[in-house]
Amino acid sequence: MDFSLTPELLALQLKVRTFIREQIIPYENDPRHDSHGPHESLRRELIEKARAVGLLTPHASREQGGMGLSHIEKAIVFVESGYSTLGPTAMNIHAPDEGNIHLMEVVANETQKNRWLKPLVQGHIRSCFAMTEPAPGAGADPSMLATTAVKDGDDYVINGTKWFITGATGASFVIIMAKLEDGSATMFLSDMDKPEIKVVRQMDALDSCFTGGHGVVEFKNLRVPSSDVLGEIGKGFRYAQIRLAPARLTHCMRWLGQAQRAHDIAVDYARTRQAFGVALGAHEGVGFMLADNDMDLHTAKLHIWHTAWLLDQGERGNFESSRAKTVCAEAECRVVDRCVQILGGQGVTAETIVMKIFKDIRAFRIYDGPSEVHRWSMAKKIIAN
Repeated sequence: MDFSLTPELLALQLKVRTFIREQIIPYENDPRHDSHGPHESLRRELIEKARAVGLLTPHASREQGGMGLSHIEKAIVFVESGYSTLGPTAMNIHAPDEGNIHLMEVVANETQKNRWLKPLVQGHIRSCFAMTEPAPGAGADPSMLATTAVKDGDDYVINGTKWFITGATGASFVIIMAKLEDGSATMFLSDMDKPEIKVVRQMDALDSCFTGGHGVVEFKNLRVPSSDVLGEIGKGFRYAQIRLAPARLTHCMRWLGQAQRAHDIAVDYARTRQAFGVALGAHEGVGFMLADNDMDLHTAKLHIWHTAWLLDQGERGNFESSRAKTVCAEAECRVVDRCVQILGGQGVTAETIVMKIFKDIRAFRIYDGPSEVHRWSMAKKIIAN
């Protein structure tokens, strides 16, 4: 594996880095941001800034108006975007839209792409992905899917409740996972302004980085025409894997940028803060934490790069993406946790961005499958081989 970057990629990296630091970080204290994420007006303003410099939705294909980045190229861009808590929002590469764009580019037909994907790539609208359900429905175990889709003429009638649906409030359309009468899973597309779709409430969550927060959504006798089935009938779980393998990895990339930001703030503090007559970083306990941070950051980078390389070689990468997601989520969380400790009182207050990063990143060990499920899945494959 060659870790060197071409001059073109170095230039792209610098472009994103400069954009994030000069134009996006100043917005981090903007009042248009609450416990349920950036307000839509803030998102739109940031989107326009990325559009103006040619950095909007770079992961989309060139045909859709993006840069057509490889997975390794995405790693370079996504890590740099993550240096600000608002960077992925500004560049339209945040969950769930980023994963939905990838899925629809692969699976959607031309009519669906023109109706939903094109405005999504352009940043004019948002989307959500409705999979997770309250107990006893689907969570870490997708086979427990409870939402139903019953064929009725040329339509499917969908009933069910979903929750922890990121970005549901304010989303223009939704991808719904539902089971047919034979028990197979299928994905459906629908506009969110239907009277049969109700965002019951927004859930109070530890994180506050997603526009629209996390919602509880009810589908009551929602009629979806056959033309709005995403892909083929009965292949919902297969399509979910098309979405999940790269989406897990892009989470690792974005959060690595935020972990690096927290580390940089902690290093600067350790250099300048005095304690017991010397710089804080001169104390072994603090110095060792910074050294551990460096090792965890490097480990995360290696796993991201290796898995991205495999995906670029055409490998399915499910095992590797599970491994990378687990390693990165835990390593990056450890980094930010140590930064809170090093910063002391500043780490548990809004005096720096580190407190927000800490709150946001904790959920990463749960998103797209908790670490325990990934370990279990990996163990089964290890034993089988």
